[in-house]
Amino acid sequence: QCPLHQLAGGASELAFLKEPSDVIAVRDRPLMLDCQVEGEGPISVTWRRNGVAVPVGARASVLANGTLLIEKFSKRRESDESDAGVYDCSAENRDGRIVSRKARVQLASLPKFLTHPESVAVDEGGVTRLTCQVNGIPEASITWEKNLSPLSTEDTRYTLLPHGVLQISGLRRGDGGSFRCVATNIANIRYSREALLTVTGSRTYKEPVILSGPRNLTITVHETAILECIATGNPRPIVSWSRLDGRSIGVEGIQVLGTGNLMISDASLQHSGVYVCSANRPGTRIRRTALGRLVVQAPPEFLQWPQSVSRPPGGSAVLTCSAQGVPEPHIIWLKNGKILSPGSGNNVKLTNNNTCVTLISTPTLLCVTFYKSTLYISQHKANNRYCFILLLIYIIYMFDIIILHIVLQDSSHNPYHSRG
Repeated sequence: QCPLHQLAGGASELAFLKEPSDVIAVRDRPLMLDCQVEGEGPISVTWRRNGVAVPVGARASVLANGTLLIEKFSKRRESDESDAGVYDCSAENRDGRIVSRKARVQLASLPKFLTHPESVAVDEGGVTRLTCQVNGIPEASITWEKNLSPLSTEDTRYTLLPHGVLQISGLRRGDGGSFRCVATNIANIRYSREALLTVTGSRTYKEPVILSGPRNLTITVHETAILECIATGNPRPIVSWSRLDGRSIGVEGIQVLGTGNLMISDASLQHSGVYVCSANRPGTRIRRTALGRLVVQAPPEFLQWPQSVSRPPGGSAVLTCSAQGVPEPHIIWLKNGKILSPGSGNNVKLTNNNTCVTLISTPTLLCVTFYKSTLYISQHKANNRYCFILLLIYIIYMFDIIILHIVLQDSSHNPYHSRG
């Protein structure tokens, strides 16, 4: 706990200036999490990790401005104990208490490769695909080495795709050699096993074959999608793309990488669909196809959130809350942190697919919209007296979490602040 003095400007409203953000920490290095507030002093700031108070001492301290300092971020090898977790801070003065957004703190790591490139022999003029896989926090940057030297990608016959894929087209004798992946992030550098690429002189006829087709992919609007398609054969097959539903793929934001990979930039909901990669033997109707589904999702957002109301004791109130997103969000209501259900009491009715709640009194309510791991929150405070409520709205992005905070003030009592 850290007492804070009243900040300049004489602000009486207890509010956050800075809240903790998601961060990836490095073992044995310092970590600082922000928690700066303004309001009428004295103000005390406390921190929690996974809902439990953070002990203040030699390893962790709260600075004068409320920031949490962990001197040496640790992960004990002999146990599961770690400083990683979900952190939040709370600030309290005589008027009330506010709780910050939750910040996810992860330990940077780079484990061993899950898959290594494999040796292969390919005909001259053909194509090949080398791949490796490693899971890192944060995601590792993957580059390639040939004969232990960095691979030059200036040659347009070399195509690097995300997640450790290297494609080489129009193979020549000089392309042969030993290849390996190099994975790098803030935690470590790792090298895969080496794989030998041998380019042979054979030029026999071969039917078209798709070495690797598009995978099912789910992204969010405005992100970039890369659908892989690499085909081999002699003569070299022609790769083309289409949609299974017959709609045009379009040209805006569309680009072909290498010999046939489809890149869609700034994806929209209209880009969702099943994509067909076709490899055709030139001058014939012989072809091979591969399918992949692209799903473009839109994060949920509130179209309407509950409006604060004033009602006399025993009166009734109707609160509405609607949201949109792809897939369609599901709305639930919470009262004092507990989920409301149709059977929550005779004085509560949920209607219109939970977008509307009717109640006899005016308790504290929380409207939440869930969308997989995405969370939207809007909060209202009221009581059984007439009250004036001040609404302040913030939107905070935390990986795939979005939170709407609404700070409320009851004029009939000391101001009370609550954050979702």
